[in-house]
Amino acid sequence: MANSAHKERLTNIETEVKNTNEILTTKVVSLEESLLTLQVENTTLSEVLEVARTKSEALEEAFSEVNKNVATLEKITTTDPELLQKYSKIYFLNEHYVPEDVRTIPGKYTYDSNRTYQIHTRVWPYLKDLLNEAADDGINLQIISAFRTFGDQAVLKGAYTVSYGAGTANTFSADQGYSEHQLGTTVDFTNPTVGATFSGFSKSAEYEWLKKNAHKFGFTLSYPEGNSAYQFEPWHWRFVGVKLASDLHRKDAHLYDWSQRDIDAYVIELFE
Repeated sequence: MANSAHKERLTNIETEVKNTNEILTTKVVSLEESLLTLQVENTTLSEVLEVARTKSEALEEAFSEVNKNVATLEKITTTDPELLQKYSKIYFLNEHYVPEDVRTIPGKYTYDSNRTYQIHTRVWPYLKDLLNEAADDGINLQIISAFRTFGDQAVLKGAYTVSYGAGTANTFSADQGYSEHQLGTTVDFTNPTVGATFSGFSKSAEYEWLKKNAHKFGFTLSYPEGNSAYQFEPWHWRFVGVKLASDLHRKDAHLYDWSQRDIDAYVIELFE
């Protein structure tokens, strides 16, 4: 759901493009009038060309600004604003929401190569680079959970509720519609030693590596120690774009620390 701040920014850019086009039209008319006047006054050709050059430079600058605004407008209108919304017990994704496209993560990167794990297609290049860089550093990261549909989350939460009781399940598992995994941009990491239990992952070399490096690939830790949504989950990382993840890392902040309005400003840079 596009929020009011997103719509307001879109409207502002559309207005800027319209105003710039009007300015360009005025400049073209002015240029034509100047050339006619100079010719009538028998001004030398060199002077005519100099005036034309000056006005041409002004037009180029204006056209450049229009192209910039159009590019920004295109990014905003083609990037899913849901991808930077805060969901955990805050915003809701309905049962019809699915990412624009997902792809299967190759088995060599997963904890169980016999299972299918999927990720948002545009996020995959960043995740792949992260996994390869970790491997180069001797870090054995494996994907144990990725995209889940609304229905998948409902089944999972139901199973946890039966096993642990509703109160306990609510401390570590989101209700359907509130899970970041439904976005297709979120993964849970593990390693061969920790496996599916996640026990000890917070003390692993893999977690230390993620804390120092994940932001370089656009990923941020959703549920740090002391967060108000769920228990500490050192394995749960969400893609928010390199710019936002790096700014959060530099300021020692987390996504849920910031207002949604501030976060929305990063939408156009999500996949840069």
